[in-house]
Amino acid sequence: MEYFALSSMLSIILTMIAIGFAWWGLQSVRFDIFLKKPDGPQAKGLQIILSIALGYQFAQFFLDYLGWSIQLRNLF
Repeated sequence: MEYFALSSMLSIILTMIAIGFAWWGLQSVRFDIFLKKPDGPQAKGLQIILSIALGYQFAQFFLDYLGWSIQLRNLF
């Protein structure tokens, strides 16, 4: 039971950090080239959605990789 709580807490923290890094990384993208109103609320909403999607995918990859690495010790 304690393992699941720790695993859940790690997943939440890692996902939030990954979303923050994705947000930080998207700040360097020139959205004015692609959008009509790059300073509007819809553009900020798009940045938020993109950062959540990218951050979540990166966190899932890292958590899957960590899980696979832990399971490798069962191989030997």
